[in-house]
Amino acid sequence: MQQIIKLFFVLLLSINSSAQQTAATKLEDGASDYNIQDSVLIKTKDGASISAIIVRKRGDENAKPVLLQSTIYVRDKGRDIATLKESADNGYVGVIAYARGKRFSPDEIFPYENDGNDTYEVIDWISKQKWCNGSIGMFGGSYNGFTQWAVCKKMHPALKTIVPYVANRPGMGLPMENNVFINPNYEWPFYVGNNKYLDTIAGNDRQRFRKMQNKWWESGVAYKKLDSIDRTPNRLFQRWISHPSFDEYWQNMAPYGKEFAAITIPILVIDGYYNDSQNSSLYYLRELQKYNPNANQYLIIGPYSHFGAQREGEATINGYKVDANALINTKKITYQWFDYILKNGTKPEMLKDRINYQVMGANEWRSAPSIDKMNNGYLTMYLTNNKSEKFFSLNAKKPVTNGFLFQEVDFADRANSNNDYYPDPIIRNEIDTSNGFNFISDPLKEGMLINGSFLGEIKASINKMDMDIGVTLYEVMPNGAYFHLSYFIGRASYSNDITQRKLLQPNLIETIPFSNTRLVSKQLSKGSRLLIHLNINKNPFSELNYGTGKTVTEETIKDAKEPLKVKWYNDSYVKIPVWK
Repeated sequence: MQQIIKLFFVLLLSINSSAQQTAATKLEDGASDYNIQDSVLIKTKDGASISAIIVRKRGDENAKPVLLQSTIYVRDKGRDIATLKESADNGYVGVIAYARGKRFSPDEIFPYENDGNDTYEVIDWISKQKWCNGSIGMFGGSYNGFTQWAVCKKMHPALKTIVPYVANRPGMGLPMENNVFINPNYEWPFYVGNNKYLDTIAGNDRQRFRKMQNKWWESGVAYKKLDSIDRTPNRLFQRWISHPSFDEYWQNMAPYGKEFAAITIPILVIDGYYNDSQNSSLYYLRELQKYNPNANQYLIIGPYSHFGAQREGEATINGYKVDANALINTKKITYQWFDYILKNGTKPEMLKDRINYQVMGANEWRSAPSIDKMNNGYLTMYLTNNKSEKFFSLNAKKPVTNGFLFQEVDFADRANSNNDYYPDPIIRNEIDTSNGFNFISDPLKEGMLINGSFLGEIKASINKMDMDIGVTLYEVMPNGAYFHLSYFIGRASYSNDITQRKLLQPNLIETIPFSNTRLVSKQLSKGSRLLIHLNINKNPFSELNYGTGKTVTEETIKDAKEPLKVKWYNDSYVKIPVWK
């Protein structure tokens, strides 16, 4: 479970943008093939400055389409320049713009908050330059993926396409997931916010943050006191935890609701089944499909991590050796896409339909017209209270008689933790059975293809006013090993509306729907079983919800006087998407 520490440190690439160049041209030593402007400042309408680098092929004065990267990660001594040269080598003008406050920008750093407007102004400025032919595309991963979606909150006519990889969506996956704040996000503000470049010393000091986390867990102080334990103020962390709902603060950072209807440009998304921020990335696609059913969007997804999806995948991910045909060249596909959209080239060959996905265990790619049509049915399975060997039965038939399983969780006990949900390793010989409940199906009589995101409804009553739950889906393979397929972690009081908290009524049976789980495609073999692990979330890796109904970040171990008592009812169910 401690592998979750690497989880959301994964927050990657992007930034902000806007109008008017105020600084000059400088040529890199030995860069005779390129015209490099490395000290450009672009002024925004509100008076901020955006630091940018522009790279063109030397001697080519023709106006060209421009490829823009917008990032908070300043790596201008090597990687950034290299990617800009690649754009120039492929027949484009390469531009990278750094977030407000980064590199030569004198402004204060506020990740996420200004990116949409700033990037819009950078695009506007680029579109007026003589070396731009009026067509601009954007690409990049994580934070850089976020900025591409952020600028689509207000569409600029010069922006013709975006290619976001593993894009994050602030408030939706990080720094909180389904309204639960996740600890590894705590470190990131120091890494990107301590100076104009990157604070690699703070960013690599895992011992410091592990010590802080463990001290918080053992002491039981309020979650909002993390930076007091660290003895270093964390202004961004404090800013974020003051917004536990997906409120206007988060909504303003990227397209929200009906704003998706105005996004009509072609979009290529690349993501991974084991990308920590997958639910962020696919949120954009699902909302776009919802508000603009005719959207010109494509998805490539396979067994990739957050970083693997941005490169060429990984032959082995979290101990799992992927199928031979799963490895793709993200960079090559990206330039094929730009040639297709911006130069009337040929569509990338692997884009057979809107959704293109690798089937784990089958060594094949499939396609579908939408995420919803990846599956043509659901397997509804009930979490019964009937014993099935050492577990309980996961059964397609709804129990005739109402019943429940009882769980008691003592939040004052720090010797034990609950909810080992993170998929590392993906294949394991054993799972934790010391707490929570496991529900296992009968062996499959024939192979089955799971395609999509599982969902469900938990029926429960508790003696308190809230709880954080975890639901994990496994394949139990014929050899007895457990293959981690997908998982959910979320706060019960936000289960019906992530924008507004509705507390549970003590000792009343409540319905807790969940759906924001990881999408996956996996061929299950004959004899495999499905297993659902259901538990309360209580561990050192996220904030602790003691159930008092108070603001969770303010609760302490003093609020743990009475254990949480849960009755999990046997008409709870999961719906697993399958292709029949």
